[in-house]
Amino acid sequence: MKNQLVAKILYEIADLLEIKEVEFKPRAYKRAAMAVEALGDDIEDYAKYKNLDDIPGVGESIAKKIKEIIDTGKCLEHERLKKEIPIDFEALLSVEGLGPKTVKLLYKKLLIRNLSDLEKAASAGKIAELEGFGEKSQQDILDGITLAKSKGERMLLDEATAFADDITGKLKELSHITQIEAVGSLRRMKETVGDIDIIAVTRNAKAVAEAARQLDNVQKVYSAGPTKIMLKLRDGPDVDIRIFGEKSYGAALLYFTGSKQHNISLREIAIRKKWKLNEYGIFSGKKQIAGKSEQEVYRKLGLDYMAPELREDRGEIEAARTGNLPRLVEQDEIKGDLHVHTTASDGVSSLQEMVDAAKQLGYAYIGISDHYGSLAIANSMDSKRLAIQHEAIDKINRQSTGIHIFKGAEVNINKNGTLDIEPEVLKKLDYAIISIHSSFRLSQAEQTKRVIRALNHDKARILGHLSARLLFKREPVELDYEAVFKAAKAGNVALEINSFPNRLDLNDSHAKAAKGHGCSFAIDTDSHNAEHLRLMRFGVGTARRGWIETSSVINTWPLKKVADFLG
Repeated sequence: MKNQLVAKILYEIADLLEIKEVEFKPRAYKRAAMAVEALGDDIEDYAKYKNLDDIPGVGESIAKKIKEIIDTGKCLEHERLKKEIPIDFEALLSVEGLGPKTVKLLYKKLLIRNLSDLEKAASAGKIAELEGFGEKSQQDILDGITLAKSKGERMLLDEATAFADDITGKLKELSHITQIEAVGSLRRMKETVGDIDIIAVTRNAKAVAEAARQLDNVQKVYSAGPTKIMLKLRDGPDVDIRIFGEKSYGAALLYFTGSKQHNISLREIAIRKKWKLNEYGIFSGKKQIAGKSEQEVYRKLGLDYMAPELREDRGEIEAARTGNLPRLVEQDEIKGDLHVHTTASDGVSSLQEMVDAAKQLGYAYIGISDHYGSLAIANSMDSKRLAIQHEAIDKINRQSTGIHIFKGAEVNINKNGTLDIEPEVLKKLDYAIISIHSSFRLSQAEQTKRVIRALNHDKARILGHLSARLLFKREPVELDYEAVFKAAKAGNVALEINSFPNRLDLNDSHAKAAKGHGCSFAIDTDSHNAEHLRLMRFGVGTARRGWIETSSVINTWPLKKVADFLG
């Protein structure tokens, strides 16, 4: 899929235009990039059968540039701008606190073009000398560089999923492939993924190898034997496709899904029974006694089936042995999304487009929660714009369209724990999502006091992306999470599991800890585009990794019950 390439180039054009101080165009390119990034379809297929300017936020001019990228892999306008301003945007903007304007200033003052230049200048103390920076900003940049470097060869879960879905989808079209699935940390829904592993059952490994060679985005074929095909994707990860027979498919799925420690624990059970367990099955001597399905392998070991997301050796094996596995939330149980942005703040889809997309997903309700307050970077609303939005919501709700729209807002938690919204405006909301968007570096005690105070505000019904982390870019804030979970439970405030791939916040371990305190949860997408609503799968995956059950997820509840909860 070229979706990621198209989005990357559009983002870079936006940043370059912003440095050149071109008005309006940067936001248009960013909106288009977000739309392509969230597109559920392969952009190449979309271009064949539909008009590119039908994508929300994509006009005729940008559609032509997208077509150019699809056809040639590059865009002449992008190449021209890069020659004018030779900056490695992807690397520099991966550092927390650096935006296009800051990058422009650093380029003009210190000729900083890449991460290496930035690190040298910061280490030499040159950035602290610039007006508007200082020692603290310089240290923050050095910390951000360390975090950006930690990315290494790993990628976000949604990016890895897109690569894997593209490959498995195309190989499924081969008549001689009877079963195929991506495994490893991707199947366990870990928040970041390295290489991609795929297991397949086929009667013709040679034909699979040839088909894999012909995939559009294959850069190199390392090897292609009868049991293993190793590929390097263009602008993507390494991929291993392993071939197994039907009798061993379940055992192979189990083995290559992992985790390593989960597998070790299973092998120990097998050894105690005087059996051998490997990727080909369970063996008593030379005789295979299980292996066709994962369920069969687990059952033979005396265990209930464990969902892939649980397989981290964090108590799941004992729970499976004693019949105490959690009844994990399923994506098809989600009845609505309560964290959704529109063009009223920093989204790229209109209110109606968001509602229509939610209806297509079969949702019973949606919560419109645009930013409110003084957060300029998010184009936050004021009371007049909010009133206009409420009138539009009332109008749609009166039409009885089969979906209910809740009037929400995402409100920043101020440094002192107050909310960035007037009390009289807060009362007009059905609910507020309260979130940290500033003052990230407070001490643990200060940050904890801040959040707990915010939980006591009227209409604060959901605590959004609690740690405020951005994967590969911003570290989580320092908090006494146990104290916050207790306060959320006492105040009957749901904890958000944010599905956006660079957040996935609460993470799985925090979600599991919060579950232990009896907290309720809201799995939301934080959508800024109608296509983002489909990111729900990643939040559900994170919730499942955290052992979260359906009963505690408020947006699996029917409309009346969730309305009562929101108050």
